Amino acid sequence: MNDTRLPELPSGDESAVRGLYRRVLEGWNQRDGAAFAGPFAEDGEVIEFDGTRYRGRSAIAAETGRVFADHPTPEYVAKVRRVRALGADVAQLDGVAGMVADDAEDLDPALNAVQTVIAVNAGSGWRIALLQNTPARFDLQPDRAEALTRELRGLIGRGPGPTQEHPVRPQGS
Repeated sequence: MNDTRLPELPSGDESAVRGLYRRVLEGWNQRDGAAFAGPFAEDGEVIEFDGTRYRGRSAIAAETGRVFADHPTPEYVAKVRRVRALGADVAQLDGVAGMVADDAEDLDPALNAVQTVIAVNAGSGWRIALLQNTPARFDLQPDRAEALTRELRGLIGRGPGPTQEHPVRPQGS
């Protein structure tokens, strides 16, 4: 019989992958393109909410820096759903995120997202190879969209860090 189970991810590696995700979202919340891009591999990629794709850490930093300079960007609140190994030195983090504008007390449900991070450890520590940011519309399951909004609302004002219990939104934001 063929064993298709994925390997276990050591807890130290899981913490490192969670830390990458936290740093990316903190970089976004600080509106700092270099900080946002910092956790990515040199050839890492981002697929944004609208489908825009940036390839390479320097392109990610430059393009998100332009976004921050040209547009008001809401802050993230996020929750990690799971982190699992995909193979030796490859991990997947699944998260959900919402966004809260500076002048708002509530998140905008239209900006809720499902986020997937693929992280790799190529010998020099864990880095993000891919961050996929997908709208969480749940078109055929509106009850799931409403449940996600309620869950993310529960994270507003608590923090810091996208762990199971805490959002990315820093205290006092």
